[in-house]
Amino acid sequence: MTKSQYETYGPVGPHGTHGSVAPTVADPGTALHGADTLPYDLPGGRDTYRPAYESEAYLATEPALPVPRPAPDVYDEAAAGGRAARRRARTRAGSGSRSGSRTGSRTGSWSGERPDSAVRRLVPQALVVAFLAGGTSAFVAEDKSVELTVDGGHRTLHTFADDVTGLLEDEGVRLGRHDVVAPAPGTPLADGDEITVRHGRPLRLTIDGERRTVWTTAGTVEEALRQFGVRAEGAYLSVSRSQPIGRAGLRFDVRTERTVTIVADGRSRTVRTNAATVAEALDDAGIELHGEDTTSVPATSFPRDGQTVTVLRVTGTREVREEPLAYAVERTEDPDLFQGTEVVDRQGSPGLRRSTYLVRTVNGVRQRPRLEGTEVVREPRRGKVRFGTRPRPATPSGGDHLNWHALAVCESGGRPDAVDPSGTYGGLYQFDTPTWHSLGGHGRPQDAPAEEQTYRAKKLYQRQGASPWPHCGGRLRG
Repeated sequence: MTKSQYETYGPVGPHGTHGSVAPTVADPGTALHGADTLPYDLPGGRDTYRPAYESEAYLATEPALPVPRPAPDVYDEAAAGGRAARRRARTRAGSGSRSGSRTGSRTGSWSGERPDSAVRRLVPQALVVAFLAGGTSAFVAEDKSVELTVDGGHRTLHTFADDVTGLLEDEGVRLGRHDVVAPAPGTPLADGDEITVRHGRPLRLTIDGERRTVWTTAGTVEEALRQFGVRAEGAYLSVSRSQPIGRAGLRFDVRTERTVTIVADGRSRTVRTNAATVAEALDDAGIELHGEDTTSVPATSFPRDGQTVTVLRVTGTREVREEPLAYAVERTEDPDLFQGTEVVDRQGSPGLRRSTYLVRTVNGVRQRPRLEGTEVVREPRRGKVRFGTRPRPATPSGGDHLNWHALAVCESGGRPDAVDPSGTYGGLYQFDTPTWHSLGGHGRPQDAPAEEQTYRAKKLYQRQGASPWPHCGGRLRG
């Protein structure tokens, strides 16, 4: 409504129609102040007086006025506080506009005012109405409805955030370097956007005997295995496939199904197994180990895919062997014996050692015996021998051409240790002890070497001839 229209028709009635207003008059001031008005206190308390700037016709026909600049305090707070402060400022601005529209509808009075002063009052009030309309529109335009899903939890939110980062900050969603956000942080927000956040979780896995720590955004064990490409068909899991994975993570073992070839008893068989040890793989193949049976790899080792394991059938026996132990001889010098002469004071004897050997047969092939232990059954006896250091005298002359061997055979049978039944005579030539000592001998004649006995016999022959041997002396010349 223009000023001329206002002056022509006067104030608008409470329902958008003109009330008891006089037609156009020559004196606008008289028509304005002389017009009849309805009383304020109508039955029901209804206010029948509304200024023209609040009528529907006025708002519908007047063009929109520029929105005034926000108050300095709102502007400064928004500039200093960042994105959140600007949103609070816009919220207060919208609330203030709505509040102003409610209170402004009951202010002002037309009685006693001139038309030009009424017009002057209409202009700022129209500006207020336009500001309220613009502020409300801006408030509504900044509000966005978005869908936020965090680890499967879904919510519908209304937000004034400008981008994904602001939304997550407002909702208290903290991100780590292993978390996944779609769309990416910093992406501008629009009404109807869907934001998904999946937090990373540590998994401490032992896959086929190999330990590792990985991060995943999967919610269950089955999803995590699928994410890492682990073949779960036929695999062993230490936890349920549907086990949820919390923010603290999870620890579990995975043994995938592998192909193992087992050679046993002349046969080869291939099995698919998720066993943790070679021994378990043998059980899966129906092969038993007995006694000392073993395998080509340790039974406690982890069976690898494509591995070949050979079963070794082992039988073992023990053999006991007795072996002689050599004895030592203690040799001492004797200055009374001629050089080259030895006298055995004690005859040595060998000992006995018993050894136990383990003899193994692997797949029918006898292995090299292995010594298990030994014991000494009898200790060897040390022998004692005296050897002479006395220089040998010259050979007695006159007796070298005689047959001393024939005499010795006749007297003692050719035995140097021979002793007659009475014990009086001994040696090759049957010396009695006094005669032996008179010839320079020591001890008993039968204990002296044969060479010394012959030497003493020659000396006796030089002294007495063949008479000391009355029965066999004739053999000396035979």
